[in-house]
Amino acid sequence: MKNILLAITFLIAVPFSVINAQSKIEFEGITLPRTIKFQDQTLSLNGAGTRSKMWVEVYIQALYLSQLSQDAQYIIDNDTEMAIRIQITSSLVSSGKFTRALYTGFEKSAGENFNDLKSRIELLKSMLSENIKGTDVFNLIYSPIDKSVWVYKNDELKGKIPGFDFKKAFFGIWLSDKPVDEELKKSLLGI
Repeated sequence: MKNILLAITFLIAVPFSVINAQSKIEFEGITLPRTIKFQDQTLSLNGAGTRSKMWVEVYIQALYLSQLSQDAQYIIDNDTEMAIRIQITSSLVSSGKFTRALYTGFEKSAGENFNDLKSRIELLKSMLSENIKGTDVFNLIYSPIDKSVWVYKNDELKGKIPGFDFKKAFFGIWLSDKPVDEELKKSLLGI
């Protein structure tokens, strides 16, 4: 009887542990979800990579898409749900450094459209102005329903930035022809 109960317990427990193991992935010591739920959509992990500055890993970044792709321009131009997840890994990252890096990325990505985006970039900077800790997680999720990028810090909605043009420039920071980090771009695309 004891062996039967042990076997039943094992048979019940194994599927749950397999499901839990498959719902997350370990990357560079950080646990990333394989999927993100947003507005009744499931976004799947397309790729992940590290962003380093002067030999220091500053954050782990992941790209989540409703349909996986290795085509950077297709992702930038696509008007479907998608997300960038940034998990800070260094205490050297401050909100000032983080927002300045994003600003520089926007300059490269937006090109001649930069001035049209300036007020919305400032809005993003204000949403990210709180102190950053070495464990903070940012989810920046594009919604085609309201054509805006939803900004979350540690699962708390900080606000929304409107515009499909903003979305394209934002994702272009890492995926455009002039990304902030070519190796990170390849990692996000799963190449």
